[in-house]
Amino acid sequence: MKKTLYRAFVELTGGPVISKIMKGFATSKVSKFIIPSFAKTFHINQSEMEKELHEFETLHQFFIRGLKKDARQIHTEENSLVSPVDGVLAHFGTITENNSFHVKGQDYSLDEMVGTKERAEKYKNGTYIILYLSPRHYHRIHSPVTGTVTDQKTYGKKSYPVNEAGLKYGVRPLSKNYRVVTEIDCKGKKVAVVKVGALNINTIETTHQTNELNKGDEVGYFSFGSTVVLLLEKGTCELLPNLKQNSEVTVGQKIGTLL
Repeated sequence: MKKTLYRAFVELTGGPVISKIMKGFATSKVSKFIIPSFAKTFHINQSEMEKELHEFETLHQFFIRGLKKDARQIHTEENSLVSPVDGVLAHFGTITENNSFHVKGQDYSLDEMVGTKERAEKYKNGTYIILYLSPRHYHRIHSPVTGTVTDQKTYGKKSYPVNEAGLKYGVRPLSKNYRVVTEIDCKGKKVAVVKVGALNINTIETTHQTNELNKGDEVGYFSFGSTVVLLLEKGTCELLPNLKQNSEVTVGQKIGTLL
């Protein structure tokens, strides 16, 4: 029962009124009292956290927790493409000639997702990777490549669920939800990191202080529920042949090779 309630709290709310109430609670000191229960319910690995459980003043602070310095190893191979988040590899594949891809019975248009037809055109016949973060995951976002941020735009106003049910029954949430699109130039090829909000709270914070990024650098965090969509130009990378849909990945884990 507790798990069902907590999952509803984090994932399944689309209404702005309820979302604001939940945000108010999660950022209040009253919410501190449910942190131990939340951590137990979702089997949070406390040994890798940079702070002890009792040091978090609010549920929100706990949700955006950092990790110990060596908790994640960034793959050192120069040409490796790494996962920007801890999460589930929900879907991946090739972007079509019409700048779209198909997930859970829905066609997603890149024109809609990244805001302009011109930006979307760069990714025709390229690669897409969808990474879903559940309540138990570490919610900070890192750069999947070394490169230079060339553009960053925010789109959308409201956000709805991006879990499996949301992707199946919602109205194209990956391309209509509140989202922040960051484009990185990596050796002349563009890599887009699309950070998709999952609730009307719309809490996607960017943290990078410079446009020059090293692979594994922190670039932002989600506060409540989230998905990251990676878009890569054609000829930019080859995904590892042993990648499996719905498998777990962690920050810095190699998921492909840059060409």
